[in-house]
Amino acid sequence: MTHDQPATNLQTLRFYHHELHKLIVWNCPVVQSGGWIHVFWTIIILHAKVAQKSYGNEKRFFCPPPCVYITGHGWRITQDHLKGKKQVLCSVTYTLSVSVSVSLQQMFACAKSLFISDQDKRKHFRLLLQLFLGNRQEVGSFQSRMIKVISKPSQKRQSMKNADLCISSCSRVALFNRLRSQTVSTRYLSVDRGAFIASARQWTAFTITMGRCRADQGDFVLNEGFICYGCVVQLVCTETGVALPPMVIRKVNKQHAILDVDEPVSQLHKCSFQFRDDPQAFLCLSNDTIIQHQAQPSVRDPSRVVLNDGACWTIIGVEAVEFTFNQGPACIQTPVSPFPVITGGVVLLQVNGGGHVAMLEISGENFSPHLKVWFGNIEAETMFKSPKSLLCVVPDVSVFSDSWRSLRRVITVPLALVRVDGLIYRTSFSFTYSPELHPPQSVRGAAGGGKVDGGTDRADGTVRESSSETL
Repeated sequence: MTHDQPATNLQTLRFYHHELHKLIVWNCPVVQSGGWIHVFWTIIILHAKVAQKSYGNEKRFFCPPPCVYITGHGWRITQDHLKGKKQVLCSVTYTLSVSVSVSLQQMFACAKSLFISDQDKRKHFRLLLQLFLGNRQEVGSFQSRMIKVISKPSQKRQSMKNADLCISSCSRVALFNRLRSQTVSTRYLSVDRGAFIASARQWTAFTITMGRCRADQGDFVLNEGFICYGCVVQLVCTETGVALPPMVIRKVNKQHAILDVDEPVSQLHKCSFQFRDDPQAFLCLSNDTIIQHQAQPSVRDPSRVVLNDGACWTIIGVEAVEFTFNQGPACIQTPVSPFPVITGGVVLLQVNGGGHVAMLEISGENFSPHLKVWFGNIEAETMFKSPKSLLCVVPDVSVFSDSWRSLRRVITVPLALVRVDGLIYRTSFSFTYSPELHPPQSVRGAAGGGKVDGGTDRADGTVRESSSETL
C-alpha cells in the first residue's frame, strides 16, 4: 500500500466487490411489471465542486473527500447471497493506490488521501470511478462533474465574473469544522438516524436555501440568487429531508462572527449560523454532538461576537452524480460504460408522405448507434446522429391509452435508453403527451403537444437538467 503521492492525471476510484461476479451477472432474480424490470443498480459519486492545490511538501487533501455510494435492489440481492462475507475492497488510484475495507451493510467508500500538487497546472478536472466485480471484471467507468482547482479561498468580494465560486440558493453544500485548523480533527456536519451529528468519517450533502420567514404564517419562502451573509438560510439533508431551523449565515474572521457583512458567500469560506430566536446562539459541535453555542459580544467591536472553534464552519459546494442501470434478463459480460447521459431534448414535427411525424431530438453525452430510446415500455425508432445527439420517432399516444383522445388528459411516460444487448440505462427524464384543442391533421406521436420533463422540472418542447438526484 502506498500513500500520499501527488496527482498528475485523472483521478481513478477502483471499487472491487469480492465474490459478486456470478451472483450479479448470472444469477440475479428480476421482478417485471408492465414490461419494466425493477431490479436496478445505482452508483452515486458525491464530491466537492472545488479542490485546493497543495504547495511544496504540504498535502491539502480533498475536503470533503470524494465518496461513492452503491444502492438499489440489485446490490441488496447480492448481499443476501454473501452470508458471512461482510467486506468489500475499495482501491483508490491516481498515481497512488490506497486500499480500505468497507462494510457491505453500508455500501460506501471514500478517498481520503487525494490531493493536487503545485506541479499540476490544470484548472479543472474530473474524477473517474472504475467499478469491478469479484473476479476483477469491470462493470464500467463513471465520471464526476467538473471540479475547479483553486489556490486558496478568495477573501475578496465575489462578482458575477467569479460566479462559479459563489454559493447559490437551492444548491448542495457540505459543512466541516477543524479544531485548531488540524486536519485530523476534521468533523463533518452529517445526519444519522434523523439526528444531526458531527462525523469524522462520513459527510452529508445539504440543500441550502435562502429565503425569509413569514411570522404570520410560520413558513419559509424561498428566494433565488446567490447566498449572502446576513441572509436567512435553511439546511436540508438531501438524503433524508431532515432540516435545521432557518438560521442567519454570518461571515467568520479570526473566530469572530461579523454581523454587518452582506457580501456573497464563497467556496471554502468560514462561516457561522446564528439562530433567529436567540441571536446569541450559534450552531456548534461538541465532540460528535451538535449543540447551540452561546456567543459573547466583542468588547472592542459591537458588530462582532466571539465564537469558539466548534461554531466556525467551512462551507463548500458539492455535486452528486447518479448512474442507474439494469442488466435485464440477458447475461451482460461487457462493461456498462460509456454511460449515456441525457441533458435535454426538443420536440420536432417533420412532414413525410403520410403527414406530420412527431420527432424527439435528444441531446447528451456518450451516445452510440447501439442505443434505442424507450418511452415507458415502448421502443421508439431511433436514429444516431452523433455522440451528443439522438433522434427518435415519438410513439403514438394510443399505445399507452386507447381512451386518451376522448378523455383528453395528460399522460407522462419515463424515458430510458436501452443498449442492443438489453442493458437498460435509467434516466431522470420523462415525456409528457399534452392534448391540444386542434391538433395538426395526421400527426403521429404527441397528438398536437408534447414536452420532455427532467426530474421535477417541465417545459413545453424543451428539456431542463434534472433536479431529482438524491442519495
